Amino acid sequence: MATSDRIIFAGTPVFAQQHLQALIDDGANIVAVYTQPDRPAGRGKKLLTSPVKACAEAAGIPVFQPETLKADGAQAQLKAHQADIMIVVAYGLILPQAVLDIPRLGCINVHASLLPRWRGAAPIQRAIEAGDQTTGVTIMKMEAGLDTGPMLAKAFVDIPANQTGGELHDALAAVGPKTLIAVLNDFSEQWVNAIAQDDTHANYAHKITKTDCDINWQLPAETLARKICAFNPAPVCFSQLGDQRVKIWTAEAVLDAAETTQDTPAPGTIIAASRTGLVVACGIGALNISRAQFPGGKPLAIGDLLNARADALAPGQRFETPNSDKPL
Repeated sequence: MATSDRIIFAGTPVFAQQHLQALIDDGANIVAVYTQPDRPAGRGKKLLTSPVKACAEAAGIPVFQPETLKADGAQAQLKAHQADIMIVVAYGLILPQAVLDIPRLGCINVHASLLPRWRGAAPIQRAIEAGDQTTGVTIMKMEAGLDTGPMLAKAFVDIPANQTGGELHDALAAVGPKTLIAVLNDFSEQWVNAIAQDDTHANYAHKITKTDCDINWQLPAETLARKICAFNPAPVCFSQLGDQRVKIWTAEAVLDAAETTQDTPAPGTIIAASRTGLVVACGIGALNISRAQFPGGKPLAIGDLLNARADALAPGQRFETPNSDKPL
């Protein structure tokens, strides 16, 4: 693209902010930034500015925060920027076809998955949860379908064992901006040679719900260990222990299926508690929980928690499985 081409950037969280900052540092001609409206957050419910908004304001770029882009007024305002291209990174609003048609060259999206593997809201967490060994970033043309557009470029990132969602986020945020800038520097060639996605290989990365985070101890330990890694540092897995909801931050699977017997305690039962961790029975195998958090406290190593909560974490105590009174 020419340095004079007018760019609209749309994004909201830190992942998007890192792409915006890279564009600014590269000298891109960003004429407007769109981001989600400020939202109340924290105990005081103060309005929270998005990382993208803070970045744009620091660079002196006009910021726009419509509740929706479906309204005629919002579309007229966007059209007035006379943009050549719109770059979308984790924006959080649906772009109707009327908006996709406004920029002269169209709209492109930076997506944190090797499309079409994970389309949708939570590709980073779902990749870890599914046990994928590789993921990456895809730059694609935007169309009306959800993450279905032709692909301009990909960058690959390995997923090591026990990597958390936060760690993978940072790894992807390190390669995404470089890939985006490379696409913009060779835009005409990339645009012409875009590759259509194979829909038969697509999966939907559903938004993470509270139900997702509530640990079902009847599942295999390896499945739960991946889920706990995926949802760290947010939204964090949890389980009910007596009258306390305990957040579980880090855990590893132990005892494979061959080592379990008919005498294995019921799923959710604490088998052992020591400074090295809390071993909890699962449907297959067990989890060794090394870091957890009780209500009102901080995340702590199990060894530290045992100093004050030895009775609650004693062998024989049992974490609840959601709907444990109902058949799976």
